[in-house]
Amino acid sequence: MAPDPWFSTYDSTCQIAQDIAEKIQQRNQYERRGEKTPKLTVAIRTSLQNLKEKIALLKDLLLRAVSTHQITQLEGDRRQNLLDDLVTRERLLLASFKNEGAEPDLIRSSLMREEAKRGAPNPWLFEEPEETRGLGFDELRQQQQKIIQEQDAGLDALSSIISRQKQMGQEIGNELDEQNEIIDDLANLVENTDEKLRTETRRVTLVDRKSTSCGMIMVILLLLVAIVVVAVWPTN
Repeated sequence: MAPDPWFSTYDSTCQIAQDIAEKIQQRNQYERRGEKTPKLTVAIRTSLQNLKEKIALLKDLLLRAVSTHQITQLEGDRRQNLLDDLVTRERLLLASFKNEGAEPDLIRSSLMREEAKRGAPNPWLFEEPEETRGLGFDELRQQQQKIIQEQDAGLDALSSIISRQKQMGQEIGNELDEQNEIIDDLANLVENTDEKLRTETRRVTLVDRKSTSCGMIMVILLLLVAIVVVAVWPTN
């Protein structure tokens, strides 16, 4: 099986970081003796830029591997932790180069270099859980596909629940529309009834006025008749 390009890039990046640490230590020793180190300073600055580019490449490779499901999410998280440690180391080296921090730890750098020469695995690999330990790339891919299928099943169930809730919302909306139509009909009915009541009230008032006028006319006519009768009735 071909080696993972991410690990080969990571190993070379670690080697660059170790070389930078040694050069910074050497520069500091020269400066304590009062010696000028322009070439060494330029070399350190160039190596720091190379280290920055390598870390950026590692980030890009990791993002691509995770997004295309070439590695499991668990392995992606582990590589991200390893990358974060490397970024922290870059910051410490940069601070040391600018004389803003402590000098690099040469003993630790030497140990890391010896482990790289012997081909020792990365320390984080020993923390691999039982369920993935000893599995090959194809087996890890199958396990990852199983996890993805389980996630898809969960998403399908969630989508079904959301669809039912949406349907319930639509039914509630339709019911509200029907209730609004009934309320509108009732409002129109009340308005029509009120208009009829006002019309009938006006009619009753008019009839009452006419009745009062007719009564007065009848009283006047009766008085006139009585006067005429008295006037023409012969007196004894």
